[in-house]
Amino acid sequence: MRKTCTIVAVLGLLLTLAGCVEREMTITSDPPGALVMISDVEVGRTPLTHSFTWYGDYRIKLISDGMAPLNTNAKISPPIYEWPVIDFFSQIAPWTYHDRRFFHFEMERAVEPTEAELLQRAAELKAENLKDPR
Repeated sequence: MRKTCTIVAVLGLLLTLAGCVEREMTITSDPPGALVMISDVEVGRTPLTHSFTWYGDYRIKLISDGMAPLNTNAKISPPIYEWPVIDFFSQIAPWTYHDRRFFHFEMERAVEPTEAELLQRAAELKAENLKDPR
């Protein structure tokens, strides 16, 4: 009985020492200093490192003065140690896995519309506004 208690205690101790998975994405841009929004949440300015908890598709938006806003997606697929069944063993391993993803985005200069384009757009909006809502 005493031996069984010892084994259970040792197993319990080992489980408390179990590792985990640390996930983070690093986002850089050219030019640097762009405001970053991930899934509509402002997270900071580039370059930045941000932790994430799930794998999948993230909506990323970068905004910078004088540059066209950049709307894009970052797909993050799970590594093999995060696949179902295998992930159980990565969670109880006595070390920590580090999953680091890197994304770099090139931003383009904003193009100022001409006066004629602004007047055309204003006329379109006015016509749209005057339409019968029924």
